[in-house]
Parts: sequence; C-alpha cells; structure tokens
Amino acid sequence: MTETHRPLQQFSAFGFLLLISFAAIGLVVGISVGIGDLPIPLATTFSAVTNRIGWTAVELNKIHEAVIWDYRLSRALVAVFCGAGLALSGAIMQSLLRNPLAEPYVLGISAGASTGAVAIVILGVGAGAVSLSAGAFAGAFAAFLLVALLSNGTRGGADRTILAGVATSQLFNAATSYIVTTSGNAQQARDVMFWLLGSFGGVRWPEFMLVSIVVGFGLVACLFYARVLDAFAFGDEAASSLGVNVARARIVLFILTAMMTATIVSIVGSIGFFGLVVPHAARFLVGPLHIRLLPTCAVAGAILMVLADIASRVLVPHQVLPIGVVTALVGVPIFSIILYRFQRAS
Repeated sequence: MTETHRPLQQFSAFGFLLLISFAAIGLVVGISVGIGDLPIPLATTFSAVTNRIGWTAVELNKIHEAVIWDYRLSRALVAVFCGAGLALSGAIMQSLLRNPLAEPYVLGISAGASTGAVAIVILGVGAGAVSLSAGAFAGAFAAFLLVALLSNGTRGGADRTILAGVATSQLFNAATSYIVTTSGNAQQARDVMFWLLGSFGGVRWPEFMLVSIVVGFGLVACLFYARVLDAFAFGDEAASSLGVNVARARIVLFILTAMMTATIVSIVGSIGFFGLVVPHAARFLVGPLHIRLLPTCAVAGAILMVLADIASRVLVPHQVLPIGVVTALVGVPIFSIILYRFQRAS
C-alpha cells in the first residue's frame, strides 16, 4: 500500500509546489504592475485581467486599464520569461561545462548581440529595414558560430569552449567600443550604453509573444535532456559510457542556450550575473538533479527578475535604473562567495 501510494504522494506534492510557484509569480507580477507614477491597486490589476478573459465584468478606471494593458503588464511578463530563460541557460551551461562559474554569456552571445545592436543604431546597417532586436539577434548568433568554430564544434572540451567564449567576447566588445567611440554622437552613445546594461522600458506585447515562445520551448526541450545533463556531471566519458550521444546532446543544448540567450539579449539587452547566481540558489533548494533543478531555476529566475525590475524603478525616485545595475549590485557579492567556496573546495 505504501509503495502504491508513494508516486501519487510525490505527484500531489509536485502539483502543490507548482500551484504555489504560479501564485508567487502572479503576486510579484501584480505588485510590479501597480508600481509607477500612477499607483494601481493589486485588486484593480486582478480585475483587469479577469475582465479581459471574460471571467468578470468589473467597472474599472479607463486610464488604469490602459496603463495596465498598454505598458506595465507586458513589461512584467517579459521580465518573467527573461528571468526564467537566463536562469535556465545558466544551469545548462554550468552542467555542460562542469564549471560553477559558467553563465549564459560565456559563449560571447551578449557581446555579439551588443555589436549587432550598435551596428543598427549608430552605423545604420540595414537602412532602417532591420530593427535593433533583429540586429542584436544576428550578432548573437554570429558570436555563437565563431565560438563553435574556435572550439572545434562538438569535439572541443569544456575548457576550450570557455576560452573560445572569452576570445569571442573580447573581439565583439572591442568592435562595439570602436563603433561607439568613432561613429556615434553623445546621445547615441548614451542610448547604447543604457541598452547594453539592460532595460525593460520599451517592451510590449510582441516582445512578450516572442520571448514566451522561445523560453517555453527551451524549457520543455531541456526537460527532455534532464537525465543527459545529470550524466554530464560526471564528465563526457562517463556520459558516453551511460549511452549518451555526447556530441549530439552538447550541440543541441548549446543551440537551445544560444537561442534563449540571444532572444533575451536582443529584446532587453545584457543582464549580468543573473544566469550565474540563480542556478546555485536553486541547487541549494532542490539539489543537483535536473528534473527538479530546471523548473526551479525557471520559477526562481522569473520571480527574482520581476523583483529586480521593481527595485530598478524604486531605488532612485523618479528615475529608472538599468536592470543590469541592480542584478550586478546583488550578483557581485554572491559571485564572490561562490568563487571563494570554489577555491576552498579545489
């Protein structure tokens, strides 16, 4: 009887935790929507959502409804999926490279996206036919392809991949700096620097649709590789002995990570330290098994990114800080602790 009911009990516990997670995400999103020059009560946000999906017919202030649907709700939901995607990508990179200090940007994706965006904004590449997001996305994948070439594709080891990522980042960062310093005026340079530090200010529903599809697909696909990621923890040879096609799994997971990271960076810019810190916090909560770690990273990343976005709007009165500044202020001390523990363990 006990053995029979154990899977049911585990499923019930998982369902309860899933319900709590969605409720927590909904709460922080509601709080985020209510914060701004025009405060909006949480109940008003809830009523606006239930009205839109046809559950209720509450009479609301038209200005409040316009602010919720045209500006704030899309921003909060983009933050949810950006946080989930970066945390998920960080967990994958740390497992694939077997390095606790790895993060989504280790492949040079952020640097490539920055160069692509700067080329659009300052150099006018595409003559107005290519958007900033499209340029950033193209630059991100150009960086990923260069890393793949330098690391000898799927045959390159973890150390070689990291070194290739460092070299690629330096190359694209140098290109970005050269373009900004030689071609841009002061206002363009300021706009580019603000974007490079990350901002949710200009995102709307089209950006939400894109990032939700990409990150949602990435999460589902990565869950299918949860056992493979567990095997990678023991090294490529051990994973191969367990029946894992190491080359195919590595390239698929790298592509999934690049796809999620490139999409996020192309929409909101570079947000540092997030993909490094959140996976470690998730491992502390649920352990190293990826079937539990990956969903936990997604949920924790979603909640923490929305909280970081809230902090970026309230820390300095009447001014919005770049989101990368907030995550760095929190991430650097935690990164130092991780580095110290890693040095002691080695």
